[in-house]
Amino acid sequence: MSFDNLCMNCFEKLTDGSKCRKCGFDNDSPADMLFLPRKTLLANRYVVGKDISQESDAVTYMGYDTERETIVTIRELLPKGIANRLEGNPDVHIRERYRKDFEGYKKSFTQLWKTLKSLNSLSAVIPVIDVFEANETVYAVSEWMATVSLREFLIRNENNNIPWEKARLMFMPVLTTLERLHENSIIHGGIYPDNLVLCGDGKVRLAGFCISECNTANSELEFNEHEGYTALEQYDNNHKICPATDIYAFSACIYRALVGTNPPSALSRETNDRLMIPNRIAETIPPYVIKALGAGLQIYPEKRIQNVYDYRELLNAAPSVVAKAADIKAVEEREAPAEEEPVSNREPAAPQPKKKGLGKAQIAAIVIAVIAVIAAAVYIFGFSGLIGGKEEETEITTLAQVTVPDFSSVGYTESDIRNSGSWNQQFKITFEYAYSPDYDAGIVFQQNIPAGEQVQEGSAIVLTVSRGTQMVDIPDVGGLTEEDAKEQLESLGFKVEIVYSYNDGTYTAGTVKDDDGIAPEAGSSVPKGDTVIIQVYGEVETTTAAPETTPGTASDTTDAQ
Repeated sequence: MSFDNLCMNCFEKLTDGSKCRKCGFDNDSPADMLFLPRKTLLANRYVVGKDISQESDAVTYMGYDTERETIVTIRELLPKGIANRLEGNPDVHIRERYRKDFEGYKKSFTQLWKTLKSLNSLSAVIPVIDVFEANETVYAVSEWMATVSLREFLIRNENNNIPWEKARLMFMPVLTTLERLHENSIIHGGIYPDNLVLCGDGKVRLAGFCISECNTANSELEFNEHEGYTALEQYDNNHKICPATDIYAFSACIYRALVGTNPPSALSRETNDRLMIPNRIAETIPPYVIKALGAGLQIYPEKRIQNVYDYRELLNAAPSVVAKAADIKAVEEREAPAEEEPVSNREPAAPQPKKKGLGKAQIAAIVIAVIAVIAAAVYIFGFSGLIGGKEEETEITTLAQVTVPDFSSVGYTESDIRNSGSWNQQFKITFEYAYSPDYDAGIVFQQNIPAGEQVQEGSAIVLTVSRGTQMVDIPDVGGLTEEDAKEQLESLGFKVEIVYSYNDGTYTAGTVKDDDGIAPEAGSSVPKGDTVIIQVYGEVETTTAAPETTPGTASDTTDAQ
C-alpha cells in the first residue's frame, strides 16, 4: 500500500499538493531529525505520521494501522536528554552514562502500557492496541480519539468554570477507572486539566500516562511539573508517592472546574496552607463537596484521604444528606415572600389629586438627604469589599487523614493518653469507665474506632477505661425460697450453684438454710461473676416398715448354694 498521496496527520488523500485541504498540515514541512521519519513502517503494520507531542519519557506520533485501517497514536520511548538518533539510523542511541537507567525505563514503559492494555474495558482510558519493541526501544499503539482538554472546555465556559451538577457528571465516572488503576499499581502522577480529555462519545478520559520516573523531582528524567496540580510528595523525597498523590491532582482539577482558577502550588501551600473560594462561588457548591476537596487537597500525603473509594463517598452525599437539603430548600421556598402580582391583574388605582410643586426649602432638604444616603452606601459597600476592595472569600478547611492508633491492646493507661500532646491534637479523645475482671484499674481496654482505620483529623474517639474487678457484697438470703434467693444473687451478677440438704421435717422444703446456708458467707465482698453456693432444704424424708411375708413366699425362700 502506498502512502505517498496521504496526509501524515489525518491520513486523508492529498488533492492539492503537499498541504492537506482537510486538516491544513503541510506534509513538506521539515521534521525533527530526533524523531522517526514520516511514513516509517513499524512492526510491518503501523505507519508513522507527524509527531504531535514530546513528553519527558516519550514522543507521540499520529499513525495508521494498516491491519485495522484506522488512525492510531504511536508512543515511542525516547527520554529527553538521554536518547537521540544518528542521522539515517532509526535505532535509538543512548548516551553511555545512561545505558543502565534506560534499561530500567524500558521495563517501566513496557509494564505500564501492557497493564493499560489489560484494562481496556475501563471507560475512562483510551484503549491500547499493541505494545512491542523495535529500533532498540519500545512502542505503545493506542486508538486515536478526537478530544478536547478539560482546560480548553473550561475556557469556553462563562467565568471559566462550571457548576457542580455538571462537573459531577464529568468527574465521577473517572474515579472508578482511577481506583482500578491504583489496584493495578499504576499511579498516574500527572493528572491536570490538559490530561483529562472530553471525547466524542461524551466520556471524560485520562490521558498523558508517563512512566513513574517522570513524576518525581529527584529522577534523571525531566520532571513533569504541573503547578497547582503536582502534589508535595512529588517534589519532596521525605514523602511517599501513593494513590493519594492522584487524589490531590484530581481534587485540584475539580477545584479548577468549580472555582475558575488554578489552586496555588503545593510548595507555596506548605508555608501558607490556605485555599480560598470567592463567596459568590462557595455559595453554589454543596458543603459536602467543599469538605471532600479539603480532604483531597490536604498538603501532606499521610494526612490526605488515602483511597479513591473513601474519596468518592465524600463526593457523593449520603441519601439522608440529600433528603435533608431538599427539606430545607422546600421550607425556604414556602417561607419566601410571594411574588408581587403583575400590574395587569391589579384593580385600577383610584385617581389621586394633583400635588402642588415643592418649595425651595423642600427641594434642598431632599438633595441633602440623597447625598447622605449615597455617602452611607459608599461607606458600607466600600468597607464590605464590594467597591474598591477584594471580594470576600470562603476558606477551604483541609481535612487531614490520620491513622487511629492501637489504644486498647497494648496496656496504655488513661494517664498515658491524656498526657500525649500529639494524640490529643489529632483526635478529640473522651473516656468512659467500666468494670473488667480482665484488666487492672486505669487500663484502656476498648476503643470505638478500630486501630489502623483512616479518619479525619479531629475525629472523636471514645476510649473505655477499666475500673478493675467489680466487688459486690453477698446478701443474706437465708430463709428465702430457692427461686427468690437465686434470682436475687443472679441480679447482682453472681453465678448460683444449688446444694440440697437433708430435711427431717423441721424445715420448710425449698428454702435456704438460715445458718451457714451460703458460701462465701453473707456480708463478704466478692468479685462480680463469681459462683455462690446456697444450701436448700429438700423434701421431708419418711421411714416405713418392711411388709409382712407369709410362709412359702419368695421373700423367705433361700436359694440353695
